Amino acid sequence: MKRTPATLWIWYRGARFIGFQRQPGGLTVQEALEDSMRRAGVPYPIMPAGRTDRGVHARMQVVSVRLPPCYTPEMLAERLPPQLPPDLGLCVARRAPDGFHSQWSAVGKEYRYRVQLGGSPSEAWRPFVMEPSLEPRLEGAVLKPERISELLGAMVGRRDFYAFHEHSSQRKPRTLESATLHELGGGLFEFRLRGDGFGRYQVRYLVGSTLLTASGALSEERFRAALDSGTTIPGLKAPAQGLLLWEVHYPPDKEPFPPEERALAPGLPSAPPFCLSAEADAQAA
Repeated sequence: MKRTPATLWIWYRGARFIGFQRQPGGLTVQEALEDSMRRAGVPYPIMPAGRTDRGVHARMQVVSVRLPPCYTPEMLAERLPPQLPPDLGLCVARRAPDGFHSQWSAVGKEYRYRVQLGGSPSEAWRPFVMEPSLEPRLEGAVLKPERISELLGAMVGRRDFYAFHEHSSQRKPRTLESATLHELGGGLFEFRLRGDGFGRYQVRYLVGSTLLTASGALSEERFRAALDSGTTIPGLKAPAQGLLLWEVHYPPDKEPFPPEERALAPGLPSAPPFCLSAEADAQAA
């Protein structure tokens, strides 16, 4: 009998894990998920939409898996959650659309990055936020949201982001569809970057180097030259704790999750780093 193709929407807080992909030296998301699925009766490997690094969180990570004969996604949705460790959870499990592949069917991703630009983060948010004052190259800097938004606008488009990702990632044109800054309240701000693909650490380098340029520690001329031609710069890699994989996007004929479900995110914790705003988090508390 054929195995049933299924797709899972999972979430996780990255501090507990040393990254997504199985590797020696500590617990990974893949190891925790596959071990939990084995206890739930699904002894097969998973295929993620992508691999996040140590300390990075995910509101929506999508994985493909084949289920045993006579084993349904509904059964997995019931049996898997009790097996999962803290800081890893399931939002949705369902049969995959025909021809669906979590990675190769994806047409884009959205990442969000939280930065405390004013005041101090609440204790609930502190583990999930970058505090520029703790970064030696930004210590004492005045970071104006308007200036940051202006610099973010300069990076939108199709270009070679070679200066803003690890050189172990393939050098090729990538499209950044949007890059915006949003105020969440209490001095907490959120970078939102959506594109068709990202090199390793690309979001963290874009965020960190934007802050560095906004502070005046890196000239705008060098920042724009890096965007226009890939010229290497002494950029800044923002810490992993502020980064969140927000969504993975698919074309209509391969879409596993309808818009209303994406908006509701069933089963997603309301606590940081997943809540939409600092006010919403305060209300939940």
